[in-house]
Amino acid sequence: MEQHQEARTPGDPVAWLPGTLRSQTPEEEEPRLGGSAPAASVLDAEAYGASADGLWELPVEPAERRPECSHCSRPQKVCLCPFLPAHPLHISTYLYIIQHPAEENKVLRTVPLLAACLPKDKCKIKIGRRFSEERDPELSTICRKSDTLILYPGAEAANLEEFILDSPVYPSTIIIIDGTWSQAKDIFYKNSLFRLPKQVQLKTSISSQYVIRAQPTNRCLSTLECAAVALSILEKNNYIQETLLRPLQALCSFQLQHGAQIRLSKEHLLKNGLYPKPMPKNKRKLRKMELLMNSVKI
Repeated sequence: MEQHQEARTPGDPVAWLPGTLRSQTPEEEEPRLGGSAPAASVLDAEAYGASADGLWELPVEPAERRPECSHCSRPQKVCLCPFLPAHPLHISTYLYIIQHPAEENKVLRTVPLLAACLPKDKCKIKIGRRFSEERDPELSTICRKSDTLILYPGAEAANLEEFILDSPVYPSTIIIIDGTWSQAKDIFYKNSLFRLPKQVQLKTSISSQYVIRAQPTNRCLSTLECAAVALSILEKNNYIQETLLRPLQALCSFQLQHGAQIRLSKEHLLKNGLYPKPMPKNKRKLRKMELLMNSVKI
């Protein structure tokens, strides 16, 4: 359908800057009316500052990550390789995934499962928010080809199944943006390259099987599901969709068995009076909520 600051975990020691004082409790506050802080407090503060100097020299231990499977990119203990095809699917279509950087390190991402099912030369992942001819000449060339499609819903998007019936040039490449809906929207509209290919969308009645991650509406699909449906249409082979969905079904089943809960769409929650947050006061956001409740496509 994507810079870093070092984060401190709750258990990490806090190193105070030399010469600074901690926030004082009411009992530790200095007298306000002509009083002076006791000399002992000053000495304690100096001693604390001196001891804090040494904290900056302590080595920082990086957080340990669980060993990952090199094929499916899942932790080895929950490897999903038994649910992947024995050999990469044979397809003629080239798939380009434009991934928002925030998706790259998410635990329950679906793109690695998608890539593990397809030939490496047919599935390419581009990570970033902004793309141009200077930054990525290969992608620029792909976007300018007449047989390239981009999968992104909208008023100007054609139904993929109908488009391939009437198109004089059969598509050889399809681009899909991977990210939340707001991230995908930002990538699509702020990169002029992505408005060069023919824009298409999926008109399908299937509901997402990616039930462990909330979606805006009941019709929204994960990146893997979008690719599965699109490739099965372009390749005219329903087996592709079945094969690509198998590891996703296994992922969700495992997570649900180990404490995860089914995440209902915002549309479902609103229609059934289950939405846990107050309605927004912003008129634009409120209008979107009303459209979801009335099942109007936005």
